Amino acid sequence: MAGYGRFEARIRVPPCLHCIVKVLFDHGTPAPLRRHLEQHSVDRCAEKGWNLLENGELIRRAEEEGYEVIVTTDQKMRFQQNVTQAKLAFVVLMSPAWWRVLQRVEQIQEVIERAEPGQAIEVPIVESNT
Repeated sequence: MAGYGRFEARIRVPPCLHCIVKVLFDHGTPAPLRRHLEQHSVDRCAEKGWNLLENGELIRRAEEEGYEVIVTTDQKMRFQQNVTQAKLAFVVLMSPAWWRVLQRVEQIQEVIERAEPGQAIEVPIVESNT
């Protein structure tokens, strides 16, 4: 059993599995996704009056207000901004099409709950063959 203890110590425990995460949707994120994230606190940029902010200013304001995750469809944001130094995580949806995003809701939920500050995590959104 001694080996079991060493193995157990190497397992990484997710930082926030099933806890409430403060999430901000940028202007391209499909609003209906919010209904599938009811366990979290979700706001949209438009609701905050931030829909015209440039990415750097959006990130700064989101950090100031305590957001933990930005969900975006802007695939360039992580290259234009120094996301590794950010106090929040970025979940990048690879398509803004709601009917495609809907097929990945469970994956998006998991990524949001496991995301850590400074990470930019892509969620592949592809057309289903079904």
